[in-house]
Amino acid sequence: MIGNIKSKKTKVDFWTLDEFQKVISLLYKGDYYEHYLFISYWLLFMTGMRIGEAAALQWSDINFETGLLSITKTLYYKTMGEYKFVEPKTQASIRTIYIDTDTIKELKAWQEVQQKVLKDCDLVLSYNGIPTSKHTLPQALEKLAGLAGVHRIKIHALRHSHASLLISMGENPLLIKERLGHEKIQTTLGTYGHLYPNTNVEVAKKLTGVLTYTPATTSVADYTSNQHTAIYHRTIE
Repeated sequence: MIGNIKSKKTKVDFWTLDEFQKVISLLYKGDYYEHYLFISYWLLFMTGMRIGEAAALQWSDINFETGLLSITKTLYYKTMGEYKFVEPKTQASIRTIYIDTDTIKELKAWQEVQQKVLKDCDLVLSYNGIPTSKHTLPQALEKLAGLAGVHRIKIHALRHSHASLLISMGENPLLIKERLGHEKIQTTLGTYGHLYPNTNVEVAKKLTGVLTYTPATTSVADYTSNQHTAIYHRTIE
């Protein structure tokens, strides 16, 4: 049903929940710029959005009542003065996802702070009225990783971290596919399938005791005449 999956496992780098918490805990939301970094990393980790999708996100794309977040565009960023919103590469990238109550709370808090500084800014991840630079978040993330004592990752790895979190929570690969906006399930399984390390162990545990039977006391099928096993029967007789 799913077709061929890449035989070579893709190595993905990510942060565990504990590692991410160590990093995010370093950011002081009382500082406007650090609050911007906080909400940027929080949103990427908790939604699995691509950085271009998150940078293009507008407040009008979020329904705070239902928790529904619409992803319909991505940002093409060249310079601070040259950028534009474009359609995603694939149709599957255009999607809606539900965000959790904690994320809604954090977004509302950031919106309130942002509007005091920028007034009418519609971009979610912006501290200066223009889309976030493609260098800003990666550079800050590298510094924070060093301060937190965790290994450094690229900004895209926060997307992998979200997928890893969902897998650790036992979520279905099809749900992860839809949430990440993958066009094919093969992409999801080929990229993250190896992050299910205990699957075979759990299956073995579930199979234990499934079969029950009463051992035969005599041969009903009568295979005792087989020339290769006849010597065995003569020996035990």
